[in-house]
Amino acid sequence: MGRTDIFKIGLAGLFIAAIMVVLSQRIEMGGSGSLLVIAAMIGGYMALNIGANDVANNVGPAVGSGALTMFGAIAIAAIFEAGGAIIAGGDVVGTIKKGIIDPALIVDPNVFIWLMMAALLAAAIWLNFATYIGAPVSTTHSIVGGVLGAGIAAAGWEIANWETMGKIATSWLISPLLGGVIAAGFLYLLKRTIIFKADKIAAAQRIVPVMVAVMMWAFSVYLILKGLKKIWKADLYTATGIGLAIAVLTFIVVKPMVKKASAKLKNDRESIAELFVIPLILSAAMLSFAHGANDVANAIGPLAAINDAVMNNEVATKAEIPLWVMLIGAAGIAIGLLLFGPKLIRTVGSEITELDKMRAFCVALAASITVIIASQLGLPVSSTHIAVGGIFGVGFLREYLESNQDRLIAEIRDHYEGEAPEIVEEFLLEFEAADISEQGALLEEMKKTRGLTKVDHKRLRKAYKKELVKRSMALKIAAAWVITVPAAGGLAALLYFTIRGIMLP
Repeated sequence: MGRTDIFKIGLAGLFIAAIMVVLSQRIEMGGSGSLLVIAAMIGGYMALNIGANDVANNVGPAVGSGALTMFGAIAIAAIFEAGGAIIAGGDVVGTIKKGIIDPALIVDPNVFIWLMMAALLAAAIWLNFATYIGAPVSTTHSIVGGVLGAGIAAAGWEIANWETMGKIATSWLISPLLGGVIAAGFLYLLKRTIIFKADKIAAAQRIVPVMVAVMMWAFSVYLILKGLKKIWKADLYTATGIGLAIAVLTFIVVKPMVKKASAKLKNDRESIAELFVIPLILSAAMLSFAHGANDVANAIGPLAAINDAVMNNEVATKAEIPLWVMLIGAAGIAIGLLLFGPKLIRTVGSEITELDKMRAFCVALAASITVIIASQLGLPVSSTHIAVGGIFGVGFLREYLESNQDRLIAEIRDHYEGEAPEIVEEFLLEFEAADISEQGALLEEMKKTRGLTKVDHKRLRKAYKKELVKRSMALKIAAAWVITVPAAGGLAALLYFTIRGIMLP
């Protein structure tokens, strides 16, 4: 551990110490007051870890693709995460996340307080460990595991809502698959309509404004349904109508801008990708705002529940969020991101697969659309799993397309075996410059005019198979996802018994 790491840990410690100092002056210490101060410190620790781990999903692709610098991404995320938490975090929060345990079986407010403290601390410790090993995990699943484990320790197995837990377990598979398929689908669409065209600039002038309009529709609906739901409840039809109006306006504004910008570009994929820089920056900001509005509850929900139990001496399913609780959550997420966020941002942005601006755009777009679809189907998906699944999706599609292209070129060379090198290169240049539909015609014509050769397709598949997605990262992340709930739950149960043993006379 270097001096920089020690300095960062020291600053995080100062934040938690500041919570203790400020609250101890505002709250009468002793008994339940001391418990509330300790719970606030744990809530601050949890918020730090949410900022360190979960925020990377929103800005990692933009950083990995080069659309944003690390400093720019952290600044945008910190501002919009905190803004989302404070502006749209809501006045009331559910005390039992996702209804995973039955609060009616906990009649003693003290037991409820100990349970929530254990759950919060367990989730924070697990997130801290996941960040340390470089694994992006779901903070929602971490707190779900914590509440489940502490709840079972407090009241037995019958307290758990196993039907809800079954849905959450199903989401481990649904979230990344849905995100991956949608992201890969958008990337393939962009490749078919722009990259595989001979005149890429003309194609981009037609398609990019449409894609940006689709992005604005998706993010508008996403923000209305998820980011603003605690201050304004709107149904899907209202959100879709507003999103459609915003999309049409976006298309009208963006089309001449894209035409002007693309006129200065070269007719290649690297230049065309520059048209996605501004949409990527906007997507990072909007995802961060929605995330701050939603996931701040993972840090402050249990803290608000503890505060309500202390103040009213009862267990409630809903609790008001005092301003000081909201500020702890918002500040903790921003500070955690600033101090420890770069590690996971690099993991998400560049250590799974190489992301260019077009691939990153598809990941961001898939994240918003997947959440909209899942929320309407009642599926408890994880934004972390969706974003990482989207990255794997575009990576595996890229593997397939590039391997397929290499095999085609190898097959062409096989058909031209024995010919002068310049003839082969001339056909290859014509083939690579052609539109995708024209490439098929060229191949058919080649096979007719040059006859059939004994191409060993099995050999070609093996020889030109590419691995552009790091399998080791896939295994590490998948393992972390699977054990998040049981790991947080087991730790929470242990912490609950420890806290109860300390508190009981």
